[in-house]
Amino acid sequence: MVKVLILGQGYVASTFVAGLEKLRKGEIEPYGVPLARELPIGFEDIKIVGSYDVDRAKIGKKLSEVVKQYWNDVDSLTSDPEIRKGVHLGSVRNLPIEAEGLEDSMTLKEAVDTLVKEWTELDPDVIVNTCTTEAFVPFGNKEDLLKAIENNDKERLTATQVYAYAAALYANKRGGAAFVNVIPTFIANDPAFVELAKENNLVVFGDDGATGATPFTADVLSHLAQRNRYVKDVAQFNIGGNMDFLALTDDGKNKSKEFTKSSIVKDILGYDAPHYIKPTGYLEPLGDKKFIAIHIEYVSFNGATDELMINGRINDSPALGGLLVDLVRLGKIALDRKEFGTVYPVNAFYMKNPGPAEEKNIPRIIAYEKMRIWAGLKPKWL
Repeated sequence: MVKVLILGQGYVASTFVAGLEKLRKGEIEPYGVPLARELPIGFEDIKIVGSYDVDRAKIGKKLSEVVKQYWNDVDSLTSDPEIRKGVHLGSVRNLPIEAEGLEDSMTLKEAVDTLVKEWTELDPDVIVNTCTTEAFVPFGNKEDLLKAIENNDKERLTATQVYAYAAALYANKRGGAAFVNVIPTFIANDPAFVELAKENNLVVFGDDGATGATPFTADVLSHLAQRNRYVKDVAQFNIGGNMDFLALTDDGKNKSKEFTKSSIVKDILGYDAPHYIKPTGYLEPLGDKKFIAIHIEYVSFNGATDELMINGRINDSPALGGLLVDLVRLGKIALDRKEFGTVYPVNAFYMKNPGPAEEKNIPRIIAYEKMRIWAGLKPKWL
């Protein structure tokens, strides 16, 4: 069994919970779950033991009540914990949410101690971070991180950074745990957190789940690179109407997302072709089904110039929810193997900005095979 704790019970997390319940009951096929039924841990082995949020309208409610706000076709949940209060540190500022966090009434150190105590009681194997995109600054070294916590520097730290720090202390106390970070804040790419994870028996997957236009762009760029076509420029943008896209109207948060999306160009091509790759806007009527557009101009044989233009509509939260079904199971596998720190073969396939920082984005077909081999599965195409 893999016991899972969720941080941020929004659209993505609720989609994950709803879809998982339907998988357990055999009501849907596991489309969108890359490893589906191939892992030794089954869907029925995943148990949600806890959930945290900072929306006052959600705190204290049963998980099923919150999930029904997004998916009203789920009648009941096999596991139905109560939503607990987390930390926000301003991450939901300017959103239509009345935020309430532990740090509103205590120091960061006290908030961390509270989280570690509660998590010790809940005993999760894997902690999944699906919080709203944040504006963040990496720490780079562990000493600065520890100093910020000790000095109660609420302006320097983000919610994700505090959660990851708490997860390391929890893992140390428990003897091991995994932290899955599917938002852009650097955890697997921040040496401070990777060092902390290794020292405290924490597995870290991250950063920023790769769900839509970005992995697709990576595959197209790989195709062009393999055929030695010179890419002149790349334009890619997304417009959506869910809460995360609303959060991205904040310049700092948008910049965080832009970096994790645009890092693929130089990594895959070997040169930094002019590019515009970023989440571009919020349009409420689009809801969770975002609009994506990709334009790539390249040079082929004898100086011929070609162009690719791709448009699509992608359900944002289900795309990431399906990956989480794999990631929590892979987190448990890494935990059982005691592979503490970050795990590049997993990150390379599932994340936009795969940690550790010294590693690069690689073609997803190669990443897929590396991930399968790491997971103990037979390669499909190698």
